[in-house]
Amino acid sequence: MIRFEDVSVTYDGAAEPTVRGVDFEVPEGELVLLVGPSGVGKSTVLGAVSGLVPHFTGGTLRGRVTVAGRDTRTHKPRELADVVGTVGQDPLSHFVTDTVEDELAYGMESLGLAPDVMRRRVEETLDLLGLAALRDRPIATLSGGQQQRVAIGSVLTPHPRVLVLDEPTSALDPAAAEEVLAVLQRLVHDLGTTVLMAEHRLERVIQYADQVVLLPSPGAAPLLGTPSEVMAVSPVYPPVVGLGRLADWSPLPLTVRDARRRAGALREGLAEVAGDTAPRADSAVIPPSPSRPHSTSRLSRLLRRATPTAPAPAQTAVIESLAVRRGRVEALRRVDLTAAPGEAIALMGRNGAGKSTLLGALVGLVEPAAGSVRVGGAVPHRTAPRELIRRVGLVPQEPRDLLYADTVTAECAAADHDAGAEPGTCRALVSELLPGIADDTHPRDLSEGQRLALALAVVLTARPPLLLLDEPTRGLDYAAKARLVTVLRGLAAEGHAIVLATHDVELAADLAHRVVILADGEIVADGPTAEVVVASPSFAPQVTKVLAPQPWLTVAQVRNALS
Repeated sequence: MIRFEDVSVTYDGAAEPTVRGVDFEVPEGELVLLVGPSGVGKSTVLGAVSGLVPHFTGGTLRGRVTVAGRDTRTHKPRELADVVGTVGQDPLSHFVTDTVEDELAYGMESLGLAPDVMRRRVEETLDLLGLAALRDRPIATLSGGQQQRVAIGSVLTPHPRVLVLDEPTSALDPAAAEEVLAVLQRLVHDLGTTVLMAEHRLERVIQYADQVVLLPSPGAAPLLGTPSEVMAVSPVYPPVVGLGRLADWSPLPLTVRDARRRAGALREGLAEVAGDTAPRADSAVIPPSPSRPHSTSRLSRLLRRATPTAPAPAQTAVIESLAVRRGRVEALRRVDLTAAPGEAIALMGRNGAGKSTLLGALVGLVEPAAGSVRVGGAVPHRTAPRELIRRVGLVPQEPRDLLYADTVTAECAAADHDAGAEPGTCRALVSELLPGIADDTHPRDLSEGQRLALALAVVLTARPPLLLLDEPTRGLDYAAKARLVTVLRGLAAEGHAIVLATHDVELAADLAHRVVILADGEIVADGPTAEVVVASPSFAPQVTKVLAPQPWLTVAQVRNALS
């Protein structure tokens, strides 16, 4: 169905091809997963299938890409629209109408389908993706995860033969992600739809793939194989595979169920280490929460030297009886929350629960309808922006909202100036978070993960005592996520309070001291990470599920215990 024949893509002004030697085939009715570190060209490969590369992006494509027999070099995206449905990393750039139902119907209208067919398919898609209650909602009022589901639904309604998906579950809560992946499975197995998908959260998708294509590094030829074969050599892999590598299991498990079947000896060894030969759920030794490092990171030392005039990170955010209304919707109600210096808090909950709204209240973007919000003694929505930036910084769900300059260098120079930091501070942060970003690159030409690294560096340059992050691991591979965790731990060790809204249960397990779960605008759980996530089937990380009833959270904890 999809055929790459010795394909390379070189963008205008680039010295080397972004991808090179891409040669593989995706058979009809299979789900093929494209994996690799951030910035290796996964989005470029996906774009070549839909014709966006090179017709929209520019550059030179050598070799041949065919979809259902059509050469994408001679067929523009609109000439492939009846065959290929595409959802990119940024759902907002995908929408052309204002409401959910209109967006689901738009693609079919463009193809001239009959009204009765359109009505039936819209209803089917609303049910499949759990969007029925949102059918009349303006898209602009939806949460990021809800927008992601609408974007996926809008390409499903025309019933394309090929689906191309770039990070389809990145903004979804665990339950919503499972729903979307179940839909994709149904399309593949029952309707013979061909799916080519790139995804960094391999713990969610690896078990569904028929084949995996690994792009190991920029410009390197891809490796094609079964999920087990590729995961054995891949530089990116989910926690369950990491646990299998640690325990030397062969073949490597891809699912929690497979790992649990082999984990008996490992559980016994860990029980002995914990001093409990017969662990129970109510008595097993709880591993320590993510601890503050004894020595600060090189990055933190750089920030401390670069911004001597920044206020000492000894502030606390206090929220009391907070209520927020958005039109007729009560987005938050009766919320009480305190963030202490040095504390990392993960806000979790289903899409639309109020996580982003809570962050908006802390940074002054949202005015309370009732209750109070104070950050370091200041009321955020009544504080001047230049003063507020010294107290709190937000990395939003869409990093591009913070980026206005034409190059990475100009963006970093502006951040240094605004924060009163030593020149080069922001650029050093970018290099630490995600090496290899060129100085003259335009922010719009960066991958989603690279844009996030740049936006985070811009915010961190001011060293705000309270740092807020909204879905900070969208577009990040496991190595980039590990670097992010290292940076955030270093900041927490210096006394910065960190509050992050995330659906990434592995990030919460690795970083957060506390987990706060929101549902319908209210806090339903608030406590130490080990206690909250272990008690939740939805928010438990893979290692916890494998080793239950012993509540270990991460592969690193297991490795440290055994060593």
